[in-house]
Amino acid sequence: MTKRVFLSIAVILCCLLIIPISSSSSSSGNGEQTFSVNGKVLELDESNFDSAISTFDFILVDFYAPWCGHCKRLSPQLDEAAPMLASLKVPIVIAKLNADKYTRLARKYEIDGFPSLKIFMHGVPVDYYGPRKPDLLVRYLKKFVAPDVAVLNSDSGITEFIEAAGISFPIYIGFGLDESVMSKLAIKYKKKAWFSVAKDFSEDIMVLYDFDKVPALVSLHPSYNEKSIFYGPFEEEFLEDFIKQNMFPPVIPINHETLKALKDDDRKIVLTIVEDDTEEKSKKTFKLLKAAASANRDLIFGYVGVKQWDDFADTFGANKKTKLPKMVIWDGDVEYFSVIGFESIDEEDQATQISQFLEGYKEGRTIKKSIGGPSFIGFINSLIGMRTVFMLVFVVAVIILIQTINKGDDEPLRVGTRDEADTASSSVPETEKKEYRSGDKED
Repeated sequence: MTKRVFLSIAVILCCLLIIPISSSSSSSGNGEQTFSVNGKVLELDESNFDSAISTFDFILVDFYAPWCGHCKRLSPQLDEAAPMLASLKVPIVIAKLNADKYTRLARKYEIDGFPSLKIFMHGVPVDYYGPRKPDLLVRYLKKFVAPDVAVLNSDSGITEFIEAAGISFPIYIGFGLDESVMSKLAIKYKKKAWFSVAKDFSEDIMVLYDFDKVPALVSLHPSYNEKSIFYGPFEEEFLEDFIKQNMFPPVIPINHETLKALKDDDRKIVLTIVEDDTEEKSKKTFKLLKAAASANRDLIFGYVGVKQWDDFADTFGANKKTKLPKMVIWDGDVEYFSVIGFESIDEEDQATQISQFLEGYKEGRTIKKSIGGPSFIGFINSLIGMRTVFMLVFVVAVIILIQTINKGDDEPLRVGTRDEADTASSSVPETEKKEYRSGDKED
């Protein structure tokens, strides 16, 4: 075995051991630790992380990096929220872990950007995408420790429940429904919505929430001022269809947060791209889309403004020079469909054009395309975090190094002058001489 082969093996071993070595050396070695709910943010490390997760039924963990500016701004907000969450009837503890130091845990929980928040419920981690201001964070997290189905016995109880629920989750209220009808699905979708049944209520409540008979299931989206009514049948299959289809409003704005929420929904997205989603003409288009959405619950209807998110719009070939509005059917991943003859819609009679667009899609008169281009890379980077990028660059560099070393085994040893060596080194392209500096980090 040549020296180069030994060197190749050494490089591979280093790659496998580099991160574990750095992680293990950071362990405090204090053994088991007892915890208490005292309203303070816990500082975790490798020695006490598992113990903390198993001690508390509900614990929100902030995976941070010391150099991250966003993490520094989030820290005092978590300090402020911690005593409020600790004082709940079912307390929620806040903890933090230096994921840049304890990389084994960062890899285990797939942390690729900072800060990353996860709430552990009975040891099971769930990504936290909610608000981060202390009062809103507390209100959002109350959802996770609330009863599966709240029982409401008066008009005031209904009003108080809706106010306490806030605007972060959809709300389902079963008027005249038994708790047992809702309980199974309430448990299944607890992380995504509030569920309740109203036993006693007045006609004023029926007028307020726009239903005229019971039983009825009302879904509310306070942040979008939207509601839907379901009169049955209340068998589980039909009930679940209504709940799933109303997890989002009829027409939803597309942004970073809604994309994260949509990732678990397998329906295709009717994406309408406008120049500016705050303009009156755009709002008129959205009203027409809402009408179409009510008749096509098997699809999600969304919109984005080029002015609001030009990088995202550009991945679908839409920019300020494109004729807008533009409509496509997106699979939520890397493929989308244009409907032949309806790449864009005119301002006149948009309702008819939207109907014809949907009809063309369902009849298969489409062209399948793939998202691509430089702006798509920027879009992906904005979602996956820079840690993953650094890791990929490192792995590629190691592979290239090993290939270069192995290639050298096949070449005869040459003895030459310094001039020849200088000439050979100068033939390396300038692009290959650039060095990566470890300090070039981004949040």
